[in-house]
Amino acid sequence: MNKKKINILIINYEFPPLGGGGGVATYDLALEWVKTANVHVITSSFKGLPSYENINGIHVHRVKILFRKSRDAATFISMFSYLPAGFIRALSLALKYKFDVINTHFVVPSGPLGYAISKLFGIPNVLSLHGGDIYDPSKKLSPHRNRLFKAVVRFLLNRADVIVAQSSNTRNNAIEYYAPKKEIQIIPLAFHPPVIPQTSRKILGLHEKDFICITIGRLIKRKSIDVLIRAIALVNKPAVKLLIMGDGPEREYLEELVNKLSLLDRVKFLGFVGDEEKFAYLSQSDLFVLTSMHEGFGIVFMEAMYCGLPIVATNHGGQVDFLSHEQNALLINVGDTKGCAESIMRFYNDKKLYTRCSVNNKKKISTFYAENVAGRYMNIFLSLIDRK
Repeated sequence: MNKKKINILIINYEFPPLGGGGGVATYDLALEWVKTANVHVITSSFKGLPSYENINGIHVHRVKILFRKSRDAATFISMFSYLPAGFIRALSLALKYKFDVINTHFVVPSGPLGYAISKLFGIPNVLSLHGGDIYDPSKKLSPHRNRLFKAVVRFLLNRADVIVAQSSNTRNNAIEYYAPKKEIQIIPLAFHPPVIPQTSRKILGLHEKDFICITIGRLIKRKSIDVLIRAIALVNKPAVKLLIMGDGPEREYLEELVNKLSLLDRVKFLGFVGDEEKFAYLSQSDLFVLTSMHEGFGIVFMEAMYCGLPIVATNHGGQVDFLSHEQNALLINVGDTKGCAESIMRFYNDKKLYTRCSVNNKKKISTFYAENVAGRYMNIFLSLIDRK
């Protein structure tokens, strides 16, 4: 006799193709859960996207929001407007599908919606923290700096049935700034091994003898891509090139910086690309570099690891859980332009270091495969349902 499928409601204001790693990680989890459960997602809409879509068995419901201008970055008003629109949709879905558990991603801005539906219908709520929702050093209105927002976050953390952080750094920040009364579990982001397309540097317009650095992410202040561009300017090797993949509000400033530093022949902006093109470029690159002020986890690291790329990254964030200096990466201080340039040159010159980091990344990535990560969440869900 088959067991009845449980009904899962995922609340996340971003879901592919909107947003960054947090939305992608949510999708990777949903792809696993939908094998044994009914999965509904309430997320934000954007021009050209349908209000409802079945994506590989996942029921995706998109609600209208205000003043979102790009897929890559949300405005404060767009995040705030998600709450009332999402509540109306969640109300109708909860009445229809009798959800067994809610998984809310990002305490800000999704948290109040997850809490409200959980409270109203008596549904257990698992709150997933992604890092930037509780601590973002690039934003003046980051909740950890604002007394009112800090109180709201603390309230929501204490009202969740289970809190999950994707890294020890995110858990530590939650404890330091919000002192929740509940224990915080750590479950890393999920990763599905991609299909690497058949391609070549010639097809992609890249030179065979170049040493190609690549960075991927939304072009926002927190990513500090200007540090990386300035580091490339310090690298006195014309063969060292940089590909910048992603889009966002900082793009114009970064393009002006490239022009100012006379790097037009060494730095290329690829803009927003699909998964196939992303992994085509990753597979033909030599080194992955991310100079962000802070990462809650960084799903792009896993993508680079899968492709066997050594990594240069900052030492502040969730990535330190799985990136070890001189073992699979070189870690630098936040804002250290010179250190970034020196690290790039170490990988350029030291083939033994390069090979060790490449091999170790290919080995380590299997620990993040989605089936295992999603299973840890499912155990929590079933435990809460049984307790209820």
